[in-house]
Amino acid sequence: MNESRPTSMSAFWMPFTNNRDFKADPRLLVSAEGMYYKDVDGNSVLDGTAGLWCVPCGHAQPRITQAVSEMVGQLDFAPTFQMGHPAAFDLAEQLMEYTGHKFGHVFYTNSGSEAVDTALKMALAYHRARGEGGRTRLIGRERGYHGVGFGGLSVGGIGNNRKSFGPLLPGVDHLPHTHNLLKNAFSRGEPDFGADLADELERLVTLHDASTIAAVIVEPVSGSTGVLVPPKGYLKRLREICDKHGILLIFDEVITGFGRLCTPFASDYFGVEPDMMTTAKGLTNGVVPMGAVFSKRFIHDAFMEAPAGIELFHGYTYSGHPLACAASLATLEVFREQGIIENARSVQPYFEDALHALRGLPHVIDLRSIGLVAGIELEPIAGKPGARAYSAFKKAFADGILIRVTGDIIALSPPLILDKQHIDELFGKLANVLKHLD
Repeated sequence: MNESRPTSMSAFWMPFTNNRDFKADPRLLVSAEGMYYKDVDGNSVLDGTAGLWCVPCGHAQPRITQAVSEMVGQLDFAPTFQMGHPAAFDLAEQLMEYTGHKFGHVFYTNSGSEAVDTALKMALAYHRARGEGGRTRLIGRERGYHGVGFGGLSVGGIGNNRKSFGPLLPGVDHLPHTHNLLKNAFSRGEPDFGADLADELERLVTLHDASTIAAVIVEPVSGSTGVLVPPKGYLKRLREICDKHGILLIFDEVITGFGRLCTPFASDYFGVEPDMMTTAKGLTNGVVPMGAVFSKRFIHDAFMEAPAGIELFHGYTYSGHPLACAASLATLEVFREQGIIENARSVQPYFEDALHALRGLPHVIDLRSIGLVAGIELEPIAGKPGARAYSAFKKAFADGILIRVTGDIIALSPPLILDKQHIDELFGKLANVLKHLD
């Protein structure tokens, strides 16, 4: 791999990036191992974000890289339309075991965005298969992020992601978000106030009628909008209302899945089982793109009652790609053999205390945490939303730590292999950045 600066950076239109600002002063990563990246100048950068929430087991895990290397030499590609390969079926069985057999089936995609659009299509087709084809309405939530497909954008609730792309899907409504700085600032874990906001779903049922609503989709913890933790009892109340009205409940666990809350999934942490669950990111430790939809058996079985033939006209060329399956199988092995979640649990209290020690630093108006994910909300600069946090991001990188910002919120989600020394480095350097912010 080339570890020198590229001769030109003009051709690459970068995603979710201020392209002009970046290319004027680029931040280029050339290698990674364990908890650290190395940049093009040879500087070590502590990964405080697990890449993009997607490297729970740390970088360059030997077992994963070996598995992918072996598979690319054995089976570089195999179609899964009317065909198959053993790794796809082996992985499906292991994933069902990893969920504690709370789900019965898995459908492979290539990203979280594709997993969300797949789950939404499954929900619509499920009701149609049962003779309730009038259930076409989808309910998302304000400040929700569900990827960048048209389905995910439609149920998502982040304004900047939606405003350039027209009316999106019809028949979509949104629950209010649960973030309340006045009553829940500086919470550890689930905040006390706001469970009653789940009752807004009853209002939408009254407005639209339950017979028109197919599914509700929420992130158990909203990640990309700034680590919004649900109030105590909120998700359980959503589950109760969905059950009452025959509405499917979908958890988007693309970020929270695979150990982020120190449990296999957020559904385990909160004790609430959705009907479907979307995953990606940590599924392969970020090594090969892959997503998946976990489905309860009753959803799958409704399709199997149709006349013989293709039951669901949906899928992707790379669904269940051999390299992705190899990476995911090895990732599950690393989780088991190296005690990844057990390590996360052991350091979580220290991580939480280090976060809340930032209280009182300049511009910090909220700190919130759950598992090994943290949000640091900064007071915006008047007339320049997002500018203060973006400045913190650039200063942090220059000081050797990688953080993620969304608006004026800093989000931290380090690899789950971190230890107390990494936590001290991450929060020590971040505290210094915050002390010197304009």
